Amino acid sequence: MQIQKICVLGAGVMGHGIAQVCATGGHQVTLWDIEDKFVKGGVDKIRKFLDGSVEKKKMSREDADKIIGRVSTSIDLEQAVKDVDLVIEAIIENIDIKKDTFGKLDRFSPPHAILATNTSYQSVTDMARVTKRPDKVLGMHWFNPPPLMKGVEVVRTDKTSQESVDTIVDLAKKLGKVPGVCKDSAGFIVNRILQPWYNESYNIFDEGLANMQDIDAAMKTAYNFRMGPFELRDLVGLDIALVGTETIYRELKNDRFRPAQCLIRKVRAGDLGRKTGQGFYEYKQ
Repeated sequence: MQIQKICVLGAGVMGHGIAQVCATGGHQVTLWDIEDKFVKGGVDKIRKFLDGSVEKKKMSREDADKIIGRVSTSIDLEQAVKDVDLVIEAIIENIDIKKDTFGKLDRFSPPHAILATNTSYQSVTDMARVTKRPDKVLGMHWFNPPPLMKGVEVVRTDKTSQESVDTIVDLAKKLGKVPGVCKDSAGFIVNRILQPWYNESYNIFDEGLANMQDIDAAMKTAYNFRMGPFELRDLVGLDIALVGTETIYRELKNDRFRPAQCLIRKVRAGDLGRKTGQGFYEYKQ
């Protein structure tokens, strides 16, 4: 199956970046969200990224204009997905909202269309069950920020067809990404491995053994990570991080995955990271 038209649901941190990558790869992309201000904000962020690339001489103005020209917007879900080959859902990490959305996608999109979710933690199987096409439902989990990060997890359920998996693996490669295939499970590959790393970093902080700056610096200098655990979670969003941590802990029932107190306190205080200007660190808005 050839993917030509793509709809990305959600114009936020992940959605607009995914749309940009798909448009850069030559695909016609519709960026959907629930309000005009959200889709406009997403397109503005794409344009800003492309303008920066032109200024740095990483691409020509002509190429940048062609990419942005491939992106259309919509706040009408039925219209947005009526003639697409692939939907990539990148909305809020709430399983009930996602299931409701996948039910609508099943009704509104063409029978041949693959329905993918960018979820980091939620059950792909639960989303597939509300559709009449579970063979065409899978996870396509991107990493933040999508234009720069190479990895994409392709998450299959017991009912996902090999054709659907092969199609998304092939698409990811054509978009310049490195796909890794795994079964649907709590945290998939990367977040399952990362979760104890985050938790032990935060436990060290909670126990007063080291401050967050030294923990971040230690991980970056010792292992050449681009960001430490506190910086990275601020980038992702601490509310999203807590939902993910709670999901894995609930699924696996293992204390290695229990949410740390410093993360819980930050979310309760409304300090959610870069997007609010305050997380573990303070950011200028």
